[in-house]
Amino acid sequence: MFTLFFQGGPLFMSLLTLILLGVIYAHFTRKIYSKTLSVMALVLGVLGQCIGLYDMFIGIESMGGEVSGALLAGGLKVSMISTIYGLLIYSLHLLLTLFISKQYK
Repeated sequence: MFTLFFQGGPLFMSLLTLILLGVIYAHFTRKIYSKTLSVMALVLGVLGQCIGLYDMFIGIESMGGEVSGALLAGGLKVSMISTIYGLLIYSLHLLLTLFISKQYK
């Protein structure tokens, strides 16, 4: 689990973890901010992937364009970690809204 955290980029993964805590807290205290934070997690995850892909393409360019399929697949896999985390945070928000909010009405 920590390996994925560091592979996904400590900056983006730390920010996404803070947003995750904020989504959980906001869901039970201030529901208005819960949706905004979860969408921000999704957008931040996609931004992290774009920056990861940009770095990957810089690496490929510096190698002269000759890159193996395994290296390319590895770069794509690593760049998707922050997006998956952002999607999980957004999905958690949807599940909390769907199931837990219904119990308190």
